[in-house]
Amino acid sequence: MPKAKITNEKKEVVEGEKDVKATTTKTPKKKVTAGILYIDATFNNTKVLFADKLGNTLFWSSAGSLGFKGAKKGTPFAASKVGDVIGDKAASLGVKESDVVVCGVGSGREPAIRAFMAYGIDITSIKDSTPVPHNGPKPKKPRRV
Repeated sequence: MPKAKITNEKKEVVEGEKDVKATTTKTPKKKVTAGILYIDATFNNTKVLFADKLGNTLFWSSAGSLGFKGAKKGTPFAASKVGDVIGDKAASLGVKESDVVVCGVGSGREPAIRAFMAYGIDITSIKDSTPVPHNGPKPKKPRRV
């Protein structure tokens, strides 16, 4: 009979631990009021990363990680969904303003920014850091038939 009492007490302790864990995951770990949003928009995918002002990554997402496959990853709709996910996480963290750095020539550049702005976060600056070749590689020799 004493064994049953001990097991009941252990169950109560375990349930109490679960309640504590559930409440700690919903509260943000740290307050961030400003950050940098990095958008990498290629023809095949759109990746969005949110970092603090020091450049430390806080969270990221991409069209592929949301379940889009194949050619659908490079669409503006997929990019807007990625912006929604990042905007929701940033708003829950308490972000008020953000800089944006865009890289790439894909179709998801603007939809990701618009979806991010829908969560009430002010955009202070937008910088385009797409790499542009100055001269490019040497062209192929002409074909001899």
